[in-house]
Amino acid sequence: MRYRRLGKTGLMVSEIGFGAEWMERHNAEECKAVLDRAEALGINILDCWMSEPNVRTSLGQALAGRRERWYIQGHIGSTWQGGQYVRTRDVEKCREAFEDLLTRLGTDYIDLGMIHFVDTEGDWDAAMNGPYLSYVKQLKAEGKIRHIGMSTHNPAMAKRAVESGLVEMMLFSVNPAFDMHPGVDDLDVYFDLENYTEALGGIDPQRAELYRLCEQHDVGLTVMKPFAGGRLFDAKRSPFGIALTPVQCIHYCLTRPAVAAVMAGYDTPEHVEQAVAYETATEEEKDYASVLAHAPKHTFGQGECTYCGHCKPCPVHIDIAMVNKYYDLASMQPDVPATVQAHYLALEHHADECVGCKSCESRCPFGVKIAQRMVKTAELFQK
Repeated sequence: MRYRRLGKTGLMVSEIGFGAEWMERHNAEECKAVLDRAEALGINILDCWMSEPNVRTSLGQALAGRRERWYIQGHIGSTWQGGQYVRTRDVEKCREAFEDLLTRLGTDYIDLGMIHFVDTEGDWDAAMNGPYLSYVKQLKAEGKIRHIGMSTHNPAMAKRAVESGLVEMMLFSVNPAFDMHPGVDDLDVYFDLENYTEALGGIDPQRAELYRLCEQHDVGLTVMKPFAGGRLFDAKRSPFGIALTPVQCIHYCLTRPAVAAVMAGYDTPEHVEQAVAYETATEEEKDYASVLAHAPKHTFGQGECTYCGHCKPCPVHIDIAMVNKYYDLASMQPDVPATVQAHYLALEHHADECVGCKSCESRCPFGVKIAQRMVKTAELFQK
């Protein structure tokens, strides 16, 4: 298992995580079997947004005696009322649900305290302009949460969170299909294939900007919905008209700037193994780029670098994907940020070493003019 730094939290999290939502349909023994296998394979980050009492208890029993081996994302505002999940900013309801989470998980702190589910302007105002935010900050001051995060499916709200300086990380929905769709308030829109008719032309600029902004501000991302609810595994339900594999979907997510961990959902220990197979997969097995570039229903991101790494190998050993990423980050700003400059200079080889052979361009599925970008990058970082 490989581990990545989760932004400014500094936590080193497994790049394959455990999104525990599916555990709601399993008993305590089945839940423990999945968590046991996840831990054995090196997974160390768990998301528990669910308010249902039984699943919290089952996870707590499974974690008994090994709490310190796990980083937990716990959500503030996910409550259980009248036998059902209710999202609320009512502080007393939030406090009751959060204390319940601590008790049932058998812990006195949560590593990542998530401002739960902010998808609209109304959600933002309710969370940020009232006593709810004071309660979240109080939890951090008391040590009951170690870091403040936020969960959202909307890139506009995610951008506001990054620019606010409040959050250290975010749980955000990422997959190749969602990335092509402009941000909306209604999550169901992302799952309706008819809505992709006009959106099959590459990564939506707002989402691309968000990923770069997160990296620039050191806000780490954990990923929800990496498989689009399983639709991407089925050619008939995929908006691309082709099927992707779990390994390809995971690789897509992990090649987005700022992404640290993909919170895949599991029903069985075998599902954990299928996701963790990413760690030993070949480059061919990871290859989402060729599949998307030749999908029958769209042209994915022609001329746009997706940092997929198909350009390797370079005869002078330039890490082309990383150079392109730092170029995109730097070109967002009037002046090259000092942090981006430092990261770029820390690379072993730089754009000015490009010999212009263009062998990388023959391998790029998206037709990126890489040699031209190397020239532009060299000029940009010489300023």
